[in-house]
Amino acid sequence: MTDRARTPVLEIANLAIAFATHDADVRAVEGIDLVVREGECVGVVGESGSGKSQTFLAAMGLLARNGTASGSIKYRGRELLGLSPSALNEVRGDKMTMIFQDPLTSLTPHMRIGDQLKEVLAVHLKLRGEAAERRCLEWLDRVRIPEAKRRLAQRPHELSGGMRQRVMIAMSMLCDPDLLIADEPTTALDVTIQAQVLDIIDDLKKDTGAAVVLITHDMGVVARLADRVHVMKDGRYVENGAAEQVFADPKTDYTRMLLDAAPRIDQPERPGRPKLGKPPSADVAPALTADDVKVWFPVRVESAGLMPRRKPLKAVDGVSFELRPGETLGVVGESGCGKSTLARAALQLTPVSAGSVAWLGKEVSASTRNQIRKARRDLQIVFQDPMASLDPRMSVGSSVAEPLLTFRPVLDADARAGVVREMMKRAGLDPTLINRYPHELSGGQNQRVGIARAIVNSPKVVICDEAVSALDVSIQAQILELLVSLQKDFGLAMMFISHDLSVVREISHRVMVLYLGRVVELADRDAIYADARHPYTKALISAVPIPDPAVEKSRARVKLRGDLPSPMDPKAQLRFLKSRLIDDDRAEQYRPRLIEVAAGHWVAEHDPRDGAAGLFAT
Repeated sequence: MTDRARTPVLEIANLAIAFATHDADVRAVEGIDLVVREGECVGVVGESGSGKSQTFLAAMGLLARNGTASGSIKYRGRELLGLSPSALNEVRGDKMTMIFQDPLTSLTPHMRIGDQLKEVLAVHLKLRGEAAERRCLEWLDRVRIPEAKRRLAQRPHELSGGMRQRVMIAMSMLCDPDLLIADEPTTALDVTIQAQVLDIIDDLKKDTGAAVVLITHDMGVVARLADRVHVMKDGRYVENGAAEQVFADPKTDYTRMLLDAAPRIDQPERPGRPKLGKPPSADVAPALTADDVKVWFPVRVESAGLMPRRKPLKAVDGVSFELRPGETLGVVGESGCGKSTLARAALQLTPVSAGSVAWLGKEVSASTRNQIRKARRDLQIVFQDPMASLDPRMSVGSSVAEPLLTFRPVLDADARAGVVREMMKRAGLDPTLINRYPHELSGGQNQRVGIARAIVNSPKVVICDEAVSALDVSIQAQILELLVSLQKDFGLAMMFISHDLSVVREISHRVMVLYLGRVVELADRDAIYADARHPYTKALISAVPIPDPAVEKSRARVKLRGDLPSPMDPKAQLRFLKSRLIDDDRAEQYRPRLIEVAAGHWVAEHDPRDGAAGLFAT
């Protein structure tokens, strides 16, 4: 073995990081040690605020101005702490690179993708012109970006989230680095895109021999990629070891808690998970009914003539369902499949182009605005980002009390305060937080405020739109348990929207899978997993990582080919039924029908062989 192979790629010893604030120094990292060797993937897991990202921002010399680091961080034996920016630039961006969590904020918005990639090559490899473009195209192809040459001329906002993340991976690999640091590289991505990104990182590690540090709070992601795992809590590593050993036999209560909190699509009812109530019988009157609902948006398209043409974007294209009291209907699908648009159409927050929606047995499309406003007391929504949906100028108490002012104006100030305090308790919030503001609370606490606000008037229907997608697994588990508890107490009918089937299976009685605005499968939660019939459903289930390395690294995978087509393409709905496709852009394409294959199990028509339906297996 050569000296280079024996020398760790990255070696951290007794690292401490502190941030100076007006009140006192905040110690974010305290005395941690870490070694990363060639060709291995080291997972660093822990909840938000544990110090995971700060550790590696210090290694890259990217700490905030009020941050100081002490100890030692060595790349290939060379000390990095204390290096000048020019000396550090000899390493970072060339031999040591980092993929950040949000590619939209990491890429320069006004620069073309090609210019951003070429800038890296010009700075580190002095490569320009046609040679630089060839290398850019090579790496865009390697990270599986379709039409790579066309993408070079596009800007970040013109790409999907998954493609932006793949551009970031390509940019980080342009100079053949020894070390790739991936900081939450798949957070908030669709499970299919997440699976593609993880496969790309794994393939690059195998092909180039690069070492990978994977920073995440997702135990399933770690199970899929990591060789070794370090568990971080309050700025310290509390446990480390081989991935198989840490997952199979955790030594600390904190690691065990993280594993217990992680949803498992293969074990939705294991001990400690929320216990759903019994689903209502079919003869119970629905609280919410959608009948062939369509939401189309006219979009201006290029035209050779003087007058611009408009083409419908079919965000929701004929969806029907019933939602009964005490039942949770899970709605899953990739971004752009129409999940949130369907929710807004059901609540009449978005105009319905065709079809009808009924609340508590009363059709509402013909209702006046005043009638709909009065009925909204019984239909509420919990949004994905509580910080964006709560007014930052209003205290927690004022936010929860606002619906009472609208729908129960007879309550005086003391009575309202009493109701608010009681509802905060029910939502798992300390009533002493009533005068705090959103920026003073954690993400999980703000999500509880959003839930308390939604249920303070005892509604009949609550729609949760990606309500737990950006939360740590432990907070996510608490919110899911809270929602199940509130459903039992209030008899709520819930629509739970998510791109993650493992979460949906835990909390839902039935699951509806959307693809480009249409239902492709609808069944109870056990049938959808044990007997999935549609190729798209199979691909979604296969993409969900299972937090168990022994299971995750050995199971067969069913993958989707390419990215989600545009909903404006009339051929897209026949991606899984190519035998009925008409090769004429002006022709009216066939619309796949839903067929009941078993009691309560509906599946859209598709070609019988998965291989002919845009899938492949590994």
